[in-house]
Amino acid sequence: MDKVILGRTGIETNKNGFGALPIQRVSKEEARKIMYKAYENGITYFDTANMYTDSEEKIGYTFAEVRKNIYIATKTQAKDAKTFTEHLDLSLQRMKTDYIDVMQFHNPPFCPKPGGEDGLYDAMLEAKKQGKIKHIGITSHKLHVAREAVESGLYETLQFPFNYISEKQDEDIVKLCEEHNVGFVVMKALSGGLITDSALAYAFLNEYKNTLPIWGIQKESELDEFLAYQNNPPVMTEERRLKIAKEKAELSGNFCRACGYCMPCPANIVISQAARMGLLLRRAVEASFTDEAGQEEMSRIDNCIDCGHCIKNCPYGLNTPELLRANYEDYKTFIK
Repeated sequence: MDKVILGRTGIETNKNGFGALPIQRVSKEEARKIMYKAYENGITYFDTANMYTDSEEKIGYTFAEVRKNIYIATKTQAKDAKTFTEHLDLSLQRMKTDYIDVMQFHNPPFCPKPGGEDGLYDAMLEAKKQGKIKHIGITSHKLHVAREAVESGLYETLQFPFNYISEKQDEDIVKLCEEHNVGFVVMKALSGGLITDSALAYAFLNEYKNTLPIWGIQKESELDEFLAYQNNPPVMTEERRLKIAKEKAELSGNFCRACGYCMPCPANIVISQAARMGLLLRRAVEASFTDEAGQEEMSRIDNCIDCGHCIKNCPYGLNTPELLRANYEDYKTFIK
């Protein structure tokens, strides 16, 4: 079983982390069945977030009796100290625990630091002093925020998108984490659903010894795939390298990382959400995107004026207007 040490946290776990966003879409009992099976088969790192509807509650329901045997990471999108404390206390209550192993700022537009007017980092430090959290982390889709967080020395973990579609600038962040002994937690290991060959994805990430992928799992069959790799991990071969090169060429133009560099949009399109809507509908809670408000937001794509602002500012070279239109056509198939 491949192991990874999560930087200076000292947390040692196997290369299969459990991403608990998709379990929002299954019943409480089904979620418990899947997650407990993961635990029984050696998975010990479970990642969730305050905003993932009932995901935290399902983790508490599943693991209250074996809490000391697992690591729980959660996130807050709080913008001030008061809300941070409220989110933390709610997460503790939901998950039936008195501490969080890794508490993460959830994709903030800046890098929280001590003494900031928002009070976020100081609130995090106070929670750590009180024993409510063990380690401080941050998640980001933005290259400059990720780099600043790692180089600041303030964060013990970084969660960032990385997979075989990623560019060199993303790989540089992985290496930077290794240099600074910051744990690198991999989000979007399957590119939000664009990558369908999990063995290929596993083999690629296993080339980087400091990475901990958290696989978004909502079905027992998906879990079984990754459990099978624990005793027989896929290795990188020349055949797989050629397949990666082929798929990267085919898919790299379709992966919106929701970094937000393209915003604001003159047509008021929520690009960071709309450009990956097809993936969100398949992996998150569908109802939250297909209600009347969601439909109104997506309809703004028809107002795109092709000004070029999003294309100019995308650090990944995406043809954003084309991607928006493709996602809107896909979205329409979900509207009853």
